[in-house]
Amino acid sequence: MNKSTSPSFALLIIDIINDFNFNHGDMLLEHTKLIIEPILKLKKHMKEKGFPIIYINDHYDLWQADFDKIIDTCKNKGNAQLIEKIKPQKDEFFLIKPKHSAFYGTALNTLLKQLKVETLILTGIAGNICVLFTANDAYMREYQLWIPEDCIASASKEDNLYALTMMNHVLKASTQKSGGVLIERLHPTRH
Repeated sequence: MNKSTSPSFALLIIDIINDFNFNHGDMLLEHTKLIIEPILKLKKHMKEKGFPIIYINDHYDLWQADFDKIIDTCKNKGNAQLIEKIKPQKDEFFLIKPKHSAFYGTALNTLLKQLKVETLILTGIAGNICVLFTANDAYMREYQLWIPEDCIASASKEDNLYALTMMNHVLKASTQKSGGVLIERLHPTRH
């Protein structure tokens, strides 16, 4: 990233490195496969504009922000192709989190302030848990939010839709699809 650029946007990719080895994990994996391409296109656009890409992920009891180790721990027959497509690159940020929110117990807010970020684009899984909790914490910290509906997934489509509705109505997040919004024109209302 160009240090002279003062980014106002950051892309967060939440819990995408995942083993899907839990109750309803197979359903979440199927829904996650549908959001990979939109996230990758958004990631490419953000990178071209010089905006930071920040992966924030569960630690899988490793407690090390080493995405290669987390990938090795999570990779299995069902998710290997997905992880290979979406895994972080060496020039992207990677943080681990102990709980649902990307802000809780992490250096995320400090990093965002250092990068002069004002608007967060939240993507990843699960939309009704970790993305929702992160959006709530971001809203309380007065970040503007864009949570593209085609870039988050939950085990249940109904739960995902409910989370999107809550984030739009309560947290004032734009939930417009990723392909329909130009980064330069995104200015959600801040309350």
